[in-house]
Amino acid sequence: MPLSAPAEREPLHRREITMHGYRRADGLFDIEGHLVDTKTYPFENLDRGTIQPGEALHGMWLRLTVDDDLMITACEAATDFSPYDICPMAAPNFAALAGVRIGPGFTRAVKERVGGSHGCTHLREMLAQMATVAFQTVYPVRRKRERDDPEAAKAARDRMIGTCLAYAPDSPIVTKRWGAAEPG
Repeated sequence: MPLSAPAEREPLHRREITMHGYRRADGLFDIEGHLVDTKTYPFENLDRGTIQPGEALHGMWLRLTVDDDLMITACEAATDFSPYDICPMAAPNFAALAGVRIGPGFTRAVKERVGGSHGCTHLREMLAQMATVAFQTVYPVRRKRERDDPEAAKAARDRMIGTCLAYAPDSPIVTKRWGAAEPG
């Protein structure tokens, strides 16, 4: 285990999130996420009565369909389990993400379309991770384009430099992959 040994503790809450990326036969890509929250103890809920240990408090699905430029062409959400009867009514609003590109400004665009009372906190929070899964899923197609097109390669390099420790302008990874980074 990579973390240090924990203090003595009692499990109370579990959130499981699974995400998968798929290439579709039509050339688009589906990114699917599933979130399930459970507790280890029974508790009372306003709409559902007693929720038993291990029973899903939240059970939600999200599917983004994107093209190889990470433009969302469709978004579908579904809520199987929620704390309140009204919660599933937020799912159709996520269709408003069609036409949003995953990249700079993505978080702002998500907030504008499904933020606050237009959406669901749990589905909205999944989108940041799904954006990363989309990038990883589409990577082979984008990488081939970069090998074939020097302009695409430069644009990809410019997008990556400065995004994390490994891609810091003075990182040995940047030097190894692209040579010395060009100043800002």
